[in-house]
Amino acid sequence: METPTFKELLKADVHNIFLNPAEFGERHRVNGKIMVIVLDDMENIEREKKMKSNMDGIYTRQLLFYVAADDFGEPLPGQDTYLQLDGGTYKVVDATDECGIYAITLEANRSR
Repeated sequence: METPTFKELLKADVHNIFLNPAEFGERHRVNGKIMVIVLDDMENIEREKKMKSNMDGIYTRQLLFYVAADDFGEPLPGQDTYLQLDGGTYKVVDATDECGIYAITLEANRSR
């Protein structure tokens, strides 16, 4: 039996630990497909504190989530494209591939 490479171990950890629903992951609908993702609540709380006011009664809400690249599919979403998350439409502010996990930052205008 061959010893797995570091990349193979990391890929297994994506699903077995980080995105495991029994550990950190939660099921959400992303672009019409149910996927296990991790919403970064601490980052979201910090961003909510710094909420940008665009005009009276309107504010910008941002959220950050992580999803397995192989669950989301190719390509990595581009900046200024749109994505559906749990029925809401969000603009992609940033997206990076972090060793097989996409980190995607979304933004939407909301009214108070």
